[in-house]
Amino acid sequence: MIIAVFIVSMLAGIAIGLPIAMALLLCAICTAMAMGGGVANPTIIARTLMQGSDSVTMMALPFFILAGEIMNQGGLTKRIINFCNIFLGRIRGGLGYVTIFACLIFAALVGSAVAACAALGAMLIPMMVSSGYNREESSALVASANLVAPIMPPSVPMIVYGVSAGVSINSMFMAGIAPAVYLTIVACVVWFFRSHRKGVVPTTEHFVPPTPKEALRIFGGGIWALLLPVIILVGLHSGKFTATEAGVIACVYALLIGLLVYRELKIKNLGKVFVNAAKTSAVVMFLAAAANVAAYYMTVSRIPQILTGGLEGLVENRTLLMIVLMLIVIVVGLAMDVTPSILILTPIMIPLVEAAGINKVYFGVCFVLMNVLGLTSPPVGPVLNVACAAGNVKMDKIIGPTMPYFICQTILCFALAIFPFLVEVPMGWFGAS
Repeated sequence: MIIAVFIVSMLAGIAIGLPIAMALLLCAICTAMAMGGGVANPTIIARTLMQGSDSVTMMALPFFILAGEIMNQGGLTKRIINFCNIFLGRIRGGLGYVTIFACLIFAALVGSAVAACAALGAMLIPMMVSSGYNREESSALVASANLVAPIMPPSVPMIVYGVSAGVSINSMFMAGIAPAVYLTIVACVVWFFRSHRKGVVPTTEHFVPPTPKEALRIFGGGIWALLLPVIILVGLHSGKFTATEAGVIACVYALLIGLLVYRELKIKNLGKVFVNAAKTSAVVMFLAAAANVAAYYMTVSRIPQILTGGLEGLVENRTLLMIVLMLIVIVVGLAMDVTPSILILTPIMIPLVEAAGINKVYFGVCFVLMNVLGLTSPPVGPVLNVACAAGNVKMDKIIGPTMPYFICQTILCFALAIFPFLVEVPMGWFGAS
């Protein structure tokens, strides 16, 4: 009865058009009222709501969001693209590889696929089209390559999962490096075959190599942007600062580079930057707070234990359990955005993961990666929508070119679930536990 009330009230809230956060609060209140007694006390709901965002660890999220906004306005995007173009622009389909590696570098600065796609897509898609590349293929590549952003540290979904599962954010960040590299390799392999199809890239690409003086200037400009992820990763790995402190350092560094080095960030524009970051942070933080209330009543009513009871027989077979959980995640991810999906599914799946003796950091990487796949799959596909807007392409035209990337990325996800050493061995190298 309690499960029915919880699920039906949440789905009803979503169906009538409530934001996910409000739908979560609705199902929590309905569950509390169905249980009755002391748990339906409004004070408990209010206190739990506040506790959902009152976390030092959770503060890393708005700082990294702010850092990303500053970087977008400070000229870092353009210099990253120019930097990659020096090394990759001369090969067949070179702008495609520039896009892929620019996405990887920019991912280490932003941590959000939607933000990265908006920033890079606005520059790269017109650049590729003007060079003779197919518009739909270019838009699909930008969308698919940006799936690395929520995996490569600093990652917003990794922070959300770490807080929800009680896992070290530092460990999650370090564990995400290897899968981000895998995603980049997969994108390169798919683009290699796509770029050799007729009509995808121009038969004769015109690349004018920069003079040594120009190359030195581009390299010198790009090095400042490339230093930031190095500072963050080295600091986190060495334990010099926490994930939250890394977010503050990223903000200060981006401000200094944007204002004093590149001089593209103007003081008069800082107000807009802070407002945009505040709006984005408020949405995610309120969602986390609402999910904390829902998670509290899920725990009190033992919903996770009841829902996972049918899967307890899989606890003895870790590989089969991982495959089943990943299938559930990908189905949910097709219809729900990454953050609410993580917040809803984490408290349900973690008891099973712990019972099976699966490393929660390793599971978190696979879990987040599988959730991220929904960003480029209809009907939600927020990254697809951003790429369509940036490339002036209709949704039905971009789905076909996106599918080869989506299929290969899905295969990668299941490979990581079946062969844990692909994640756990690099985790050990980077000091994650």
